[in-house]
Amino acid sequence: MDGYINPYCNFGVNVEKKVTKNDVVENIYNDTGFDITKKDIHIIVDKVFEEIKKALLNDQTVELRGFGTFEVRTRRGREKAHNPKTGEQVSVEVHGAAVFRPGKELKNSVWALRKK
Repeated sequence: MDGYINPYCNFGVNVEKKVTKNDVVENIYNDTGFDITKKDIHIIVDKVFEEIKKALLNDQTVELRGFGTFEVRTRRGREKAHNPKTGEQVSVEVHGAAVFRPGKELKNSVWALRKK
């Protein structure tokens, strides 16, 4: 099953292509000529994510030009929803959802990845 992508699901994850935070730290460490430790890079990466999270929790939009935008969108509530695990009918209140919108440059760069 390693590396399997469900062709019927847009959200299939190819585990061979998954990049973790540690991979990001390692790549930054290897690609920069700075005199900085992996531990320091890890702290910086964590701080970036912490700042994005803090902004979203304050209902602010985070715009990273050339990359994309993180924002909170309101999802409407529903009286008749189903718990996907149990099939039980539940009601869902109005709630916020963190979303990411890719920027134009990123969108154009990945456009052809799934074309076949």
